[in-house]
Amino acid sequence: MADTTTHTATTTNASTDTTGAIELPVVVIGAGPVGLAAAAHLAERGLSPLVLESGPDVGAAVRDWGHTRLFSPWRYNIDAAAARLLEATGWSGPAPEALPTGTELVEQYLQPLAATETLAARIRTNTRVVAVSRVGMDKTRTAGRQDTPFLVRIQHCDGSGEDIRARAVLDASGTWLTPNPLGQAGLEAPGEAEARAAGTITASLPDVTGRDRARFAGKHVLVVGAGHSAANTLLELGALAQDAPDTRISWAVRSADVSKVYGGEDRDELAARGALGTRLRHLVESGTIQVHPSFTITAFTPTDQGLTVHASTPAGDRELAVDVLVPATGFRPELGMLSELRLELDPAVDAPRRLGPLIDPEFHSCGSVAPHGEKMLAHPEPGFYIVGMKSYGRAPTFLMATGYEQVRSIAAALAGDRAAADTVELHLPETGVCSTDLGGSCDAPAPATGNEDPAAQGCCTPTVDAEPAVACCAAEPEPITILSTAPTARVSACC
Repeated sequence: MADTTTHTATTTNASTDTTGAIELPVVVIGAGPVGLAAAAHLAERGLSPLVLESGPDVGAAVRDWGHTRLFSPWRYNIDAAAARLLEATGWSGPAPEALPTGTELVEQYLQPLAATETLAARIRTNTRVVAVSRVGMDKTRTAGRQDTPFLVRIQHCDGSGEDIRARAVLDASGTWLTPNPLGQAGLEAPGEAEARAAGTITASLPDVTGRDRARFAGKHVLVVGAGHSAANTLLELGALAQDAPDTRISWAVRSADVSKVYGGEDRDELAARGALGTRLRHLVESGTIQVHPSFTITAFTPTDQGLTVHASTPAGDRELAVDVLVPATGFRPELGMLSELRLELDPAVDAPRRLGPLIDPEFHSCGSVAPHGEKMLAHPEPGFYIVGMKSYGRAPTFLMATGYEQVRSIAAALAGDRAAADTVELHLPETGVCSTDLGGSCDAPAPATGNEDPAAQGCCTPTVDAEPAVACCAAEPEPITILSTAPTARVSACC
């Protein structure tokens, strides 16, 4: 069948400088918290952002998990440049210590930000980016590459297409639409795609006690995964089971022990995160949740009622009949649209190469983050950056405030302010800040010198510094500043 999609070159949202030359926009892919923060910083630097969002409105992915409450209070979820834009309109921010839901994050922050005079005309929704390349050259061409504009190919809802030229591109499209497979070895299990299509495998973080209640009440529900997304869903199912006692809850994990999911409980300085662990442990100990450890899924078979889950365990092969399964096994980046760009990715986690060793979950299981900016995120493709959750690749420990610092540094670099780009900092409490593990886990900072071996230190390994060491899980949280001008600096996590 012939391709009826049309493509036309354009410089939409470009402006004209004082010499009459066309100033190409900086394209930002995704209108989530980090994408809009990028636009705010770019505009503040006198650049021309153009935000392309595939959803019908800003924060579309956040709305999908809008019922979920973040662990981090408002003061860590609002970008500084975005706040300056909003305050100029008379906006009053939410209570700094309140914990927002995803919906509140969109309605009280992202939507007002998108409506500001500075950004409103620079955001295009229902616009899906399908490819990024360079005008007139594929990834094999080198001569003149750095001076050639980017070509961003987009597709509209009606199937028509358009090519946009850009001076730089920031990919803040996230990973929400590309969940990890449930099968072994990083692959889909036989029957998994069919089960997802049939709805017996749901989307991540369903609204169990709200709009999706009918799918779970009185059913046998299996939750797969061992992060905060799994914990949130299990707690909602526990609440549902009180009203609908016929509801059965099973929890499958690949590890032999689930105690790590409980976290610090009453020792956790983020009270919301600690309470989550305590409540989850009580549900398991009471028998409300049946745990299936060392459970590796090998196949799915449809049944009249739902699904048979086949798994291998140390005791042999098992079958578990359930009505519905909730996946909570994390996400991975979609890189197909970037195939004509020269990327340098960590081979393990698909993050930018310099960042990968600092966030590899095999070595940093309770979360590690370095204050990092443009230099650490740069690729061999000048002017292209992956930012936000997608910059962490497959690693499950992303921090919203980290994304804000990423885009601040990149905007400074694109504006020619190298000093500001290279000086990166994070303001966090000692125990770190969690959103949810829509990626998020705990990022608990301690001072770093910039001389550490990123792969040598594991979770809760103290860093060496001339200053007194920050104690792991200290009794009183004190906000601290992490400052770094070295792209290899790292911060040990405290759990």
